[in-house]
Amino acid sequence: MAHLRSRRRAALIVPLGVALAASVGFVPGAASAATDAAPAAVSAKPAEDAPVFAYVVNTRADRKTLASVKRAIARAGGSVVVTHEKIGVIVAHSADPAFGERIRKVRGVQSAGATHTSPLKSAGTTDDGRAELISKADARALKRSAAPGAEPMEADQWDLRAIGADKAAKINPGSRKVTVAVIDTGVDDTHPDLAPNFSPAQSASCVGGVADTSAGAWRPANKDHYHGTHVAGEIGAARNGVGVAGVAPGVKIAGIKVADPVDELFYPENVVCAFVFAAEHSVEITNNSYYVDPWLYNCKDDPDQKAILDAVNRAQLYAQRKGTLNVASAGNSNHDLASDAIVDSSSPDDSTPVTRTIDPSECLDVPTQLPGVVTTSATGVRNLKSSYSSYGKGVVDVTAPGGDRYQLPTDTPSKNGNILSTMPGGEYGWLRGTSMAAPHAAGVAALLKSTHPKAGPAELQRLLKAQADRLECPATPYDPDGDGDVDAVCESGGKDKNGFYGSGLVDALAAVKKK
Repeated sequence: MAHLRSRRRAALIVPLGVALAASVGFVPGAASAATDAAPAAVSAKPAEDAPVFAYVVNTRADRKTLASVKRAIARAGGSVVVTHEKIGVIVAHSADPAFGERIRKVRGVQSAGATHTSPLKSAGTTDDGRAELISKADARALKRSAAPGAEPMEADQWDLRAIGADKAAKINPGSRKVTVAVIDTGVDDTHPDLAPNFSPAQSASCVGGVADTSAGAWRPANKDHYHGTHVAGEIGAARNGVGVAGVAPGVKIAGIKVADPVDELFYPENVVCAFVFAAEHSVEITNNSYYVDPWLYNCKDDPDQKAILDAVNRAQLYAQRKGTLNVASAGNSNHDLASDAIVDSSSPDDSTPVTRTIDPSECLDVPTQLPGVVTTSATGVRNLKSSYSSYGKGVVDVTAPGGDRYQLPTDTPSKNGNILSTMPGGEYGWLRGTSMAAPHAAGVAALLKSTHPKAGPAELQRLLKAQADRLECPATPYDPDGDGDVDAVCESGGKDKNGFYGSGLVDALAAVKKK
């Protein structure tokens, strides 16, 4: 299932299956670094029933080089799926296990590698488990007890109050000129809390690496792929008297589906497509509550993983250059992303995982550790780092509510410490994870863009950090489960910064007050 950052997707409160996950394992075509040598002789033609793998081939972004490399791909036994000319990324398929090694030797190729460690599959569905849904009876009870002027279920949205989003909405709910694209499992735009703010013209499916803008292509493959719909509601559920409210209920929401319909994984070619699509459709902010599969960490010394790093980074930097701020979740592994070593036993997640020890300064969690991306950790009701949230001095930029089972509210009807938001089919449910933290930060960034329409990505990130409410490292050892073991160590990163919370908790109210 996809690695949503709850993390990678968000951690579902019930067996939610969206978490950021990664993998390490056999990758087809692993070979030495690329050279400018001519391509080797083409090997024997693969059998007709040979498994097909997907690859990203990264080149110089001039048309002559791209044309030459595409011809070389054909000679090497591959077929071109799509070419992103402006960033020099080609997505190709091949059944030849030597394709990666061969194409890396082609003149003009800067990196190339397989994006899956198991063959491509035909379309299908998979069972992700169930989220914790609000019953119709509970929904009616909440509506009857709602405060005047509040959304029916808003009393359970402790997260909005934690960042001042309830007060901010009374000043500026966000501009219709600002769009946040949810790069995820798909968004159910028919949900009554999402339909008023949804932008079909800026939505698509990028499954397979090619943008499909046909009507409804952006919707989840089935109701179990609810992650993207939940994230969308956290950002921009309308204040329309129906159910819940988003952090920025006046902005537009777009959905860019990247989750594979079979295994719900977020493959690199799909994510590259999504960033390019967002950049070329005037999206101001993207939310990325996932990590790119199949590797939780992509290492620069592995040719396939290096190619993934290169391709996704080119795409997200292209989006930044076009004026898009990219916000991402830090992950749900409780890893110190600034440490000397991390044990990753989850990669590759599309085949057989292999335990490996990685250096997080050389092996990156993508996209959250890419340059210019806003890395967001998660907090619970008590403004303490969520037990699952990854962290790291100099890595985390800001923090936001993501929910936690060890931090429970005492002043809400449901006494639930997770995040309540929209679900496919007009329903509502609870989830927790850094997948839920990132959309709170993206919503605040959307409010900032509404208040400062001329601000570019760098300025929006600066404002997001400058206006954040400072949170100090815990005064006592961090032991959220109370078992006597210290579960993480918060390091100070200098003035007003630390490894748990970065610059602090995002502030929606400050975002709508011009400074």
